[in-house]
Amino acid sequence: MFFLTVLLCSYLQISQQIQKTTANGKEMLSNPRLKPVQGTLNVEMNQNVSLSCHSDSGTPPVRYTLFKHNQKISTLNRSDLTPGLFNLTINSASDIGEYKCKAENNISSGGKYSNSLNFTLKEPISKPVLSSPTSQAKEGQNVTLSCLSENGSLPITYVFFKGRQSISPPVKMQKKEAAVIFLFMNSSSDFGIYKCRAENSFCNNTKYSNSFNFTLAEERSHSQPLIISLGLILLLFIIGFALAIPFFIIPSYKAKKYKSTRSSTGFTSTTNAEEPEDYVIYTEIEPVKPEEEYVNFSVIRQEDEKEKAACATVYSKVFIRH
Repeated sequence: MFFLTVLLCSYLQISQQIQKTTANGKEMLSNPRLKPVQGTLNVEMNQNVSLSCHSDSGTPPVRYTLFKHNQKISTLNRSDLTPGLFNLTINSASDIGEYKCKAENNISSGGKYSNSLNFTLKEPISKPVLSSPTSQAKEGQNVTLSCLSENGSLPITYVFFKGRQSISPPVKMQKKEAAVIFLFMNSSSDFGIYKCRAENSFCNNTKYSNSFNFTLAEERSHSQPLIISLGLILLLFIIGFALAIPFFIIPSYKAKKYKSTRSSTGFTSTTNAEEPEDYVIYTEIEPVKPEEEYVNFSVIRQEDEKEKAACATVYSKVFIRH
């Protein structure tokens, strides 16, 4: 049984060797391997990198061709089985890949292709922005804080701080989205200045955000709106009263005063300021016919209550406008 197993293994090895060898004794190339010379796929913008394409077995000479997105970008010839080294410069995001290489010799038909390879572009992060829907809160209220760097290669790790003390575990974001934490403003010590920190795999690239200050919202009295409303109503009343004085109150007062100076007998009394208080002159006006231009009136002078003297009737020409 053991002898049969040894014979079977030998047969398989011989078969594989025959498949790699042509009738002329030349060996076909193995599938090449593509790998970065620097050992890492993380690159930075404007960085120079080298890719190695190598077939471990096969009959030289070997021709290596490098492809990016299935487009040929460079070809190297080797007289032996040493690797083909391709030098590149990462100038833009399109230079990160996808890369493949092909190995050919004189006996291979179509050549052999390698594995695919993609670089990861390391971009420095921008200063993160810390924000919240509100900057004022009450005790016992829930609030949120958001931290986001607009630029930077992923993943980005965020940490939140209250003063200089960390208040959250690291939050790693695999997408260009803000890291969000929820805070409960339990007491006055929870109010104050907050910050956040952002970092990624880019070397020595850690940045802190702006400061964000939560303040305690003032409790407004329920009577304040009522007081303001009453004040506005009073102000409108004063303005209305001031506007009514020249149009309604003054004309009404003048009319009442004029009416009180006239007696029911048709007499009008006049008093001279230089004469005694009991010295009064009464004048009675008797209109005549409308077409005449004069009227008769009599003057009665009263010096005191005991003496009354009537003066003669005096006629005066009065111009009447129709």
